[in-house]
Amino acid sequence: MLPPPEQLRILRRGVEEIIPEAELEQKLRRACETGKPLVVKEGFDPTAPDLHIGHAISIRKLRDFQRLGHEVVFVIGDFTGRIGDPSGRTETRRRMSEEEVRANAETYRAQVFKLLDPERTRVEFNSKWCQPLGFADVLELASRYTVARLLERDDFRQRFEAQKPISLLEFLYPLVQAYDSVALHADVELGGTDQKFNLLVARQIQREYGQEPQVILTLPLLPGTDGVEKMSKSLGNHIGIQDPPDQMFGKAMSIPDSVLGTYLLLASDLPEAEVRERMAAVESGQRHPAQVKRELARDVVRQYHGEAAAEAAEAAFDRVFVRGEPPEVLEEVQVQPGSERLIQIMVDGGLAASLGEARRLIRQGAVELDGVRIEDENARLEPGTGDPRTLRVGKRRFARIRFRAGSDGS
Repeated sequence: MLPPPEQLRILRRGVEEIIPEAELEQKLRRACETGKPLVVKEGFDPTAPDLHIGHAISIRKLRDFQRLGHEVVFVIGDFTGRIGDPSGRTETRRRMSEEEVRANAETYRAQVFKLLDPERTRVEFNSKWCQPLGFADVLELASRYTVARLLERDDFRQRFEAQKPISLLEFLYPLVQAYDSVALHADVELGGTDQKFNLLVARQIQREYGQEPQVILTLPLLPGTDGVEKMSKSLGNHIGIQDPPDQMFGKAMSIPDSVLGTYLLLASDLPEAEVRERMAAVESGQRHPAQVKRELARDVVRQYHGEAAAEAAEAAFDRVFVRGEPPEVLEEVQVQPGSERLIQIMVDGGLAASLGEARRLIRQGAVELDGVRIEDENARLEPGTGDPRTLRVGKRRFARIRFRAGSDGS
């Protein structure tokens, strides 16, 4: 293992808080002296099937611990996921079925191994130790914490003051998550800043069970591609770990300049010194933000798909967005007889949400057919005329239009 000061330098990168840092240094020193690695855990409730690069911030930090020689435990909260984490919620979360949780959980293992070494990663499902708990065990766990302390939590307190329901099940969530740390004898736990309360509860519960409390590392929440809200699939501002390379590259290029430095620090593999250097060059006008975004986009794609995919994604981006050419592979829209109105084709092909939006896009000059701008909102396509044809809507959306067999001219 590297000396503790050098490990700390690596582990501090992009971290919001280390609680308490002196204890982490002490644990690292003991690990070096004894040769026994730290047990470092993080849990993810499988409430959705896909992870995004916002989730990957803490997974990347797990990778730092792993590369430093420590034992990483990736906990899939198939049990806690059925309770529902109340963190940041203004109302009770819908409970998921066991089948939903299990289906989502199956996708997580493959996704995390895009970053973590599968040979050196323990993947644990917390139903392993939570499911066998009897009612007496749950009562014992509940006796170790107070309602008063739970109501100190901002989201609980706000809901209580607003007279919004808080279920007893939600009160149990932080305790059950804390029990994961007890079951694993965790030395360190990672989580987003929104998890700070839960992680602190785990320190207290470990003490109650006679264990040395874990150190907490909280990590910032990555802004979404809109630069405003936190990254979330439900908000449509996410870059998914499993997104295709071209899509991943394009989304990274779309982020606002205001969050470029944050993305470089939290989502790229660039050393901190290089991040500072590049952002200083942007701020001084020596480099254009778009140039640095390209480097970010290449690095993000490379992490999840490899170097060759990153180069191909950049070439595809240039083909479509710099030279204005259609992508090599186009989604095909099959046109039914009698549906030849262009606005209807746009809706059927998912290129416009409604006929009204399709008309608006045509009025704005955002629609081209085979490279020719469409100006007539009532334009129709005639079967057999240049079939298939290439339709472009806006800068990014392309489709190949083909009439189904049985239409005239097919």
